[in-house]
Amino acid sequence: MASVHESLYFNPMMTNGVVHANVFGIKDWVTPYKIAVLVLLNEMGRTGEGAVSLAERRRLNQLLLPLLQCVVLSMGDGRESDRVLTARPIKLMAEGELKDMEQFFDDLTDSFSGTEPEVHKTSVVGLFLRHMILAYSKLSFSQVFKLYTALQRYFQNGEKKPADDADAEMEPAGREEEEEKKMEKEELDVSVREEEVSCSGPLSQKQAEFFLSQQASLLKNDETKALAPASLQKELNNLLKFNPDFAEAHYLSYLNNLRVQDVFSSTHSLLHYFDRLILTGAESKSNGEEGYGRSLRYAALNLAALHCRFGHYQQAELALQEAIRIAQESNDHVCLQHCLSWLYVLGQKRSDSYVLLEHSVKKAVHFGLPYLASLGIQSLVQQRAFAGKTANKLMDALKDSDLLHWKHSLSELIDISIAQKTAIWRLYGRSTMALQQAQMLLSMNSLESVNAGVQQNNTESFAVALCHLAELHAEQGCFAAASEVLKHLKERFPPNSQHAQLWMLCDQKIQFDRAVNDGKYHLADSLVTGITALNSVEGVYRKAVVLQAQNQMSEAHKLLQKLLSYCEKLKNTEMVISVLLSVAELYWHSSSPTIALPVLLQALALSKEYRLQYLASETVLNLAFAQLILGVPEQALTLLHMAIEPILADGAVLDKGRAMFLVAKCQVASAASYEPPKKVEALEAAVENLNEAKNYFAKVDCKERIRDVVYFQARLYHTLGKTQERNRCAMLFRQLHQELPSHGVPLINHL
Repeated sequence: MASVHESLYFNPMMTNGVVHANVFGIKDWVTPYKIAVLVLLNEMGRTGEGAVSLAERRRLNQLLLPLLQCVVLSMGDGRESDRVLTARPIKLMAEGELKDMEQFFDDLTDSFSGTEPEVHKTSVVGLFLRHMILAYSKLSFSQVFKLYTALQRYFQNGEKKPADDADAEMEPAGREEEEEKKMEKEELDVSVREEEVSCSGPLSQKQAEFFLSQQASLLKNDETKALAPASLQKELNNLLKFNPDFAEAHYLSYLNNLRVQDVFSSTHSLLHYFDRLILTGAESKSNGEEGYGRSLRYAALNLAALHCRFGHYQQAELALQEAIRIAQESNDHVCLQHCLSWLYVLGQKRSDSYVLLEHSVKKAVHFGLPYLASLGIQSLVQQRAFAGKTANKLMDALKDSDLLHWKHSLSELIDISIAQKTAIWRLYGRSTMALQQAQMLLSMNSLESVNAGVQQNNTESFAVALCHLAELHAEQGCFAAASEVLKHLKERFPPNSQHAQLWMLCDQKIQFDRAVNDGKYHLADSLVTGITALNSVEGVYRKAVVLQAQNQMSEAHKLLQKLLSYCEKLKNTEMVISVLLSVAELYWHSSSPTIALPVLLQALALSKEYRLQYLASETVLNLAFAQLILGVPEQALTLLHMAIEPILADGAVLDKGRAMFLVAKCQVASAASYEPPKKVEALEAAVENLNEAKNYFAKVDCKERIRDVVYFQARLYHTLGKTQERNRCAMLFRQLHQELPSHGVPLINHL
């Protein structure tokens, strides 16, 4: 099978018209780059005049293993090894004759001679030297000539690089120490940079495995350090050109295509990967732990996961049924446990899905699968959070899963658990606790050992925590801090990375809220398209908010009713409550507060049932406003005392301002029946609350609400006889009124 594929491509390992069945079966062969490394090793062993200094030897020893493992390193790349790679022996070979290269390889054998040889045969360097000497001795004359020609080109390409040394001599002497430190830092970073990787020719098995394992590790731990999707795919295509049956290369191609959401190419690569596994496992038993059966059932399982990731749930269910059938025939309990977990993912919207999940967790514990058991607990906690279970029970369950994580060193699940706690506290409206959990995750170091220069926390949970952090700062009016967090997110997760959609949505939402607060509804409307592309439900809700702000009440009402029906089907309770509050606000603007009361009571019942404390407080705030409109400000004040504490403790700055503004309105309305001394006292207290509300609104640059506050203050100052303060507020109101559009909505109908 392999020879058929390879006959379609030019193969540089063709000898006398015979194609090798497996290119990677050859241990090593000589290349110009490896000759340069041999020169480096030879120079390090020299003594006397012109020998490598002790400091240089130390730096070269740190660089030695990456040099032996690296696919190819260009000459003149600015590293310490350039001093040796462009040394006299390689220059003599490149500018001399073929016999100089022959003599160099003859001299290499002397490294193993004598009672105390310079290199031990079984050391890493010794094995490399022996492989090179053996590979060179097996070359035919024509192959030796081609190698010598390639060496000359390699040397000439290094000579043609810009004369950086000449430029460096003209720099100030004060920068020499800084450049040396920078050079040492680069030497310690053993990750292969994109410009250093070139798989244009055939690689040895060790080189190919090193390249694939390195890129796979980078994709998992720090995607920004991995090759760009297009560059990585090009290198993988080169690898597969010389060996189409290299299964691991197909799997890395599958992971690479997932980065760019390419469903066709990722499916193609995944199927090729399992096809190659079946070919290589043909001699194993077909229904055991290896061989056809195992490859087939895990192929179907991975295909189901792939379809589920892209939202193709029907195809995913069919593939999952196939995996279950094969696993049952083979009595593979581990595969069945994985299938059970994915069965829950596909059916998690069903009312009885928690039974399936509990069964999955019990079975995973029984078969000693801590990773699956912990994932099941995490999913169970998430489901019960949406079902309205109390926070203390959820945190106890997460504590039990954390014990599993630390016991088995499951660092990835530790990060997921902390990110989950952050999301749960935000769902319940406890922003302080959410902030604490997010910062805990950011200050943690991963348990996994990664190479120098590779960020340890570049996973989805890390991105989720940073997004929560940005939104929490934006809610408190700290937009500069939120921008810094988003900037870091953009650097850590570039737009082509698989988790970039998280910060994209977060960024769009923050910009939308700022535009609405600033009264720039045309800008907010332009952001709706981007939000809808990332989250359709959130986008439709924001569109309704813009229509309502633009006084297009009927269009906003139609959109909200459609969204309400859709969210009720999805059981998205949080969004259902938000939509109900927006519908109630529409009724206020339409001067129909009595119709708003049943809507608000429905929202309050849902908030209490699902223990969404912050949304419950916001609903009570709206109920108090409805009572104010209906002419019972005393009852509205009583309700406010119930709702204002959670809002001031954990609420967004805008909601704090709205609450204090409403308190001032209720105080003024209640003071109408007071005696003159008590009335003056109540009005002065209202003025103080208005000042606090104005400070809150100023933090989020909400000019429309500041305009309403200063108008109300001017009226109160006029009643109190404070002319100077009244005139100051009146002047500020006029400035804001000229700057902002007015939709003619009465002040009493605006919360």
